[in-house]
Amino acid sequence: MPNWHYSNVSFVNYEGRVSVRFDLADLSLFRHVVEAGSITHGAARANLALAAASTRISNMEETLGVALLTRGRAGVVPTQAGRTLLQHARAILRQAERLHEDLGAYGGGLAGQIRVLSNTNALTEFLPEALSSFLAAHPSVSVDLEERLSDEIVGLIAEGVADLGIVAGTVDARALETYPFRRDRFVLVVARGHALAKRAKIAFEDVLDHDFVGLDRASALQRFLASKAVRIGRPLRLRVQLRSFDAVCRLVECKVGIGIVPQTTAQRVAKTMAIAIVPLTDAWAVRELTICVRNMKELPLYARQLVEHLRGSDQ
Repeated sequence: MPNWHYSNVSFVNYEGRVSVRFDLADLSLFRHVVEAGSITHGAARANLALAAASTRISNMEETLGVALLTRGRAGVVPTQAGRTLLQHARAILRQAERLHEDLGAYGGGLAGQIRVLSNTNALTEFLPEALSSFLAAHPSVSVDLEERLSDEIVGLIAEGVADLGIVAGTVDARALETYPFRRDRFVLVVARGHALAKRAKIAFEDVLDHDFVGLDRASALQRFLASKAVRIGRPLRLRVQLRSFDAVCRLVECKVGIGIVPQTTAQRVAKTMAIAIVPLTDAWAVRELTICVRNMKELPLYARQLVEHLRGSDQ
């Protein structure tokens, strides 16, 4: 949410007897906590101390007289009352953003935050430059960017968790409005002297006997590859975990293992690193990247402008 004064919002509890008031900060915090599945992580997203966030949530539950969260070792999940509150909180927060946008026009410019979900490929290879130019032209707008798996993104956009997502074209996004973004493919990278370096092409299942250099296990791509290996019935022998595709290629060059990276990355780093590029034959290796939104007309103006910017930034 933008950094501006939060007004109070009135609710009536389920028995219709008690009027309660939450401010938008409470609703924003609750949304962050549910979406993160953790009060700790939700507090961090809301820029609040954990103790303050816990107190706010407890006060909301005490005021309403119902539990909003089920707490466990793995985190928190909303109760039925919590899911109802979340649905209304998202609608109220979206409306507050639109109000801020409309009023901002009288101040000579737009201000606000755009929530974007992206898969690994788009996040690392295409979004940095596109977002950089957009933000330079819109100094009062900020972007909250989070990496997720493509199928997760589709569900979260449909729920209204974020304004827009960038997903692989292989996922079913028919319930959303979609627009083409980029095209890329994943390739195998190996050291130039590696036994696979001379292969013209290869299938993913034929490289699972080798040690891999990959991204952190929490990354969307690494989870995707691990799931593909499990379906084949073979483990992914991930020897080293790094935070960038460039670092993966560097350790591949040093013969630590083999890696799977976007072709755009491989072609760029191959100019300075001793690596060989081997195309993957798997259908999922070709990546048609797609922008998806729930409803373009309902987005704040600056979010619509970002979508148009992303669509035209590679023209």
